[in-house]
Amino acid sequence: MKSVASVISAIGACLMLAVPAAMSAEPAKAAAKPDLAKGQATSTNVCAACHTSDGSRGSPANPILQGQHPEYLVKQLTEFKSGKRANAIMMGMASALSEDDMRNVAAFYAGKQAKPGFAKNKELVSLGEKIYRGGIADRSVPACAGCHSPTGAGIPAQYPRMAGQHADYTEAQLVAFRGGVRKNSLQMTGVAAKMNDREIKAVSDYIAGLH
Repeated sequence: MKSVASVISAIGACLMLAVPAAMSAEPAKAAAKPDLAKGQATSTNVCAACHTSDGSRGSPANPILQGQHPEYLVKQLTEFKSGKRANAIMMGMASALSEDDMRNVAAFYAGKQAKPGFAKNKELVSLGEKIYRGGIADRSVPACAGCHSPTGAGIPAQYPRMAGQHADYTEAQLVAFRGGVRKNSLQMTGVAAKMNDREIKAVSDYIAGLH
């Protein structure tokens, strides 16, 4: 027969094994709900100079943030902070933000509805529509609509909402992807590398008019 000491030792070992297993079985805690008031404060204190206080249609050189997917905004802020997306101004701004700050301000902007934009260049808009909806077959450029949707709504986290975005900003980003200045999307680098200036300008202007 086993001694009392050996039985106690065996029970203790079993309990030690059971505790980690029970702990690992516990569900992960859900992330706290974004605080819109804090997000608005961050927008006012940190972002307003370039993006306006609510991310609306400010300077064409800067993106409209209203209505953008919050997951995408958090991803971009994280990549600015890490340096994966190179921009000296945005790196400085994002470096001061915590993960909660990013989630809060992203949710604040996402909750706003952007005013509709419009295309300006009537001569190029038909070419822009052709590229956006059908791509450029002879150079294997995919249709923008495949990732950003036919309406420009995008897909959360990975593909931004594009509808109504400033044409100047979109054009600048495509040129930056093409030139290797913006490096945080190999997919977009590959697409932009096959497009000429006229095509980039055309599709950027068409996107500005999407609703």
